[in-house]
Amino acid sequence: MIREMKADIVIIGGSLGGCSAALAAARMGKQVIMTEETAWIGGQLTSQAVPPDENRWIEEFGSTASYREFRTRVRDYYRRNLPLTKEAAAETNLNPGNANVSRLSHDPRVALAVLQEMLAPYTLSGKLTILPHHRPESAEMTQDSIASVTVRNLLTSGFTVLTAPYFLDATECGDLLPMTGTEYVTGSESKADTGERHALEGAADPQDMQAITHCFLVDYIEGEDHTIHKPKEYEFWRSFRPRFWPDHFLSLSGVKPTTREHVRYDLLPGGDGLAHWKGFSLMSYRRVAAADNFAPGTFPGDASVINWPQNDYILGSVIDVPEEERQLHLQRAKDLSLSLLYWLQTEAPRADGKLGYPGLRLRQDVFGTDDGLAMYPYIRESRRIKAEFTVTEQHVNPEDRPDGRAQTFHDSVGIGHYDIDLHPSTGYRHYIHMLALPFQIPLGSLIPVRVNNLLPACKNIGTTHITNGCYRLHPVEWNIGEAAGALAAFCLQRGESPRAVRNGQHLLEEFQSELKRQGFRLEWPDSIRE
Repeated sequence: MIREMKADIVIIGGSLGGCSAALAAARMGKQVIMTEETAWIGGQLTSQAVPPDENRWIEEFGSTASYREFRTRVRDYYRRNLPLTKEAAAETNLNPGNANVSRLSHDPRVALAVLQEMLAPYTLSGKLTILPHHRPESAEMTQDSIASVTVRNLLTSGFTVLTAPYFLDATECGDLLPMTGTEYVTGSESKADTGERHALEGAADPQDMQAITHCFLVDYIEGEDHTIHKPKEYEFWRSFRPRFWPDHFLSLSGVKPTTREHVRYDLLPGGDGLAHWKGFSLMSYRRVAAADNFAPGTFPGDASVINWPQNDYILGSVIDVPEEERQLHLQRAKDLSLSLLYWLQTEAPRADGKLGYPGLRLRQDVFGTDDGLAMYPYIRESRRIKAEFTVTEQHVNPEDRPDGRAQTFHDSVGIGHYDIDLHPSTGYRHYIHMLALPFQIPLGSLIPVRVNNLLPACKNIGTTHITNGCYRLHPVEWNIGEAAGALAAFCLQRGESPRAVRNGQHLLEEFQSELKRQGFRLEWPDSIRE
């Protein structure tokens, strides 16, 4: 038997952008259904285990009000539920993990709890229905609009047909785009396509995408042995060395993304005398629990997410390839991550002349998965809609902006900032890492060129391979999703289409006023420059 469900807005994908879209749409009084492939909503913050990458002004500026509320609630969660030291409790901008890369590095389970709490007024009242373990299978179209999307329950194999006036694609890979025939691009464009400085010199390569990473969480307990079983592909990964990499992947070596300078990392905080990059350690890079922040005995040791260059998977794409090939790459990404852990436990060089850190413990309890890894790989690059407007490198790269300001967009629906940060790719291309100017999110990048009632709500907006590198991070994805949810609700209230809102001056101004009322920032102050 096939179930049928209806709503004002259906969000396919419970990613971070999906959650903020649901929040916005339900806040504006709409009936919302949100599906999610895994057990957890929250995407890169939760099921993928990636602590927030944010701009340097994030404590005061550079996000929507609801994203700042999320950050405040995370800190409040720790203050309410864990025994912080006196010093940590006094920190206004508490960073539970004291991580190098994040100002608010925290346990993915805390992020999940906070997101559920923020959505609770709508889930408890029935405004928002969340369907975990549901994956989109097919879509029905009526001319240039989506009539329905059919999802499958991965636990029962039952099917549900979802209908709504508006559908939002908040999946990590842009799964609705091929199902609905929505025009999209993947991979790397050529210079002939975009005119970008860092685009490909020759033909575009749709399969050249940033690495995916299957993250996991470990803590370190000196004197104990938590060595895992030797992974099946360990010998392959132990000898793997891409032609552009300074050493084997399974090593403490890497490069500075900005300069590609060869560096050797310390594994543990405090330095063990092996590193070139002084003051930096891999374990503190994405640490989510710094034991010193909590009362003695609360944590047996620091806990950290392993999302490093050494477990970036570059052997193939998981988008627009045959399913058998996709599953192979997903499994091999897992094998790489487990092989990295085994190498660290058994063969990583130490300053005392010994090999391995068996005290590294895989925290299998965090995600509840059979292999102990995160529920879903970290997807840096999605399918991207062919949009009414596409953001290119020329809009944000300081080299292309002689006035020192990013391109101003009259149809801005938010702001963001991050370096253009592209990891090594499946085309065996090295890092592309450079400055970007504080930017706006143009509404035109959220509107497909043809399909009328589909909106992107994740990393699938009208960017290029290059600009995806700065539009893909946590607060920007949140802003994109929240704007998409608000736009769908606004269109339902006004009886207008997203295209009409973007292209009609009075409607656009009315929508932008509504966003400001909800706590969106549509432009950067003049005082903030890169």
